[in-house]
Amino acid sequence: MSRLGKLPIALPQNTQAKIEGGFVMIKGPKGELKEKLHPGVKVEITDADVKVSVADPTVKKNKALWGLYASLIKNMIAGVNQGFEKKLEVIGVGYRAAVSGNKIVLNVGYSHPVEYALLAGISGKVEGNVITLSGIDKQLIGETAAQIRKIRQPEPYKGKGIKYADEVIRRKAGKTSAK
Repeated sequence: MSRLGKLPIALPQNTQAKIEGGFVMIKGPKGELKEKLHPGVKVEITDADVKVSVADPTVKKNKALWGLYASLIKNMIAGVNQGFEKKLEVIGVGYRAAVSGNKIVLNVGYSHPVEYALLAGISGKVEGNVITLSGIDKQLIGETAAQIRKIRQPEPYKGKGIKYADEVIRRKAGKTSAK
């Protein structure tokens, strides 16, 4: 049995949830999200909360899906009410980032600037060397941040590159001269 999956998920006052055609849809003040349901997962919606259950709780895969879908629905409810944001830092001499329309333009040591087009539902802003991505879909923001970080990953000697704001880079000692 999933301990988190058994708990009811509270619906805030200005949030609606419904099930339609195998999808669970959550609508709130910041927008609407929908997620396809697995056939073995059942979702019951009341006025005040959402309850997730599975068809057969003795099957190991169903138990995993129980907790997964409970977490996905919690994230959807949090996203349409508060939203999510992820911060990235650009570190290096001459490394810069700028927002141009729905693109982030990165100058990170290549011979040309790299443009990354933001997907619909994600907004980006740059303040100094910090890129802030925000939106209502937690998974989409995490994937976008990972793709931007992948453009120039931080290196272990000087720490140059694009890193998450809360990431700690393990530094290596450089070469030493033998005397």
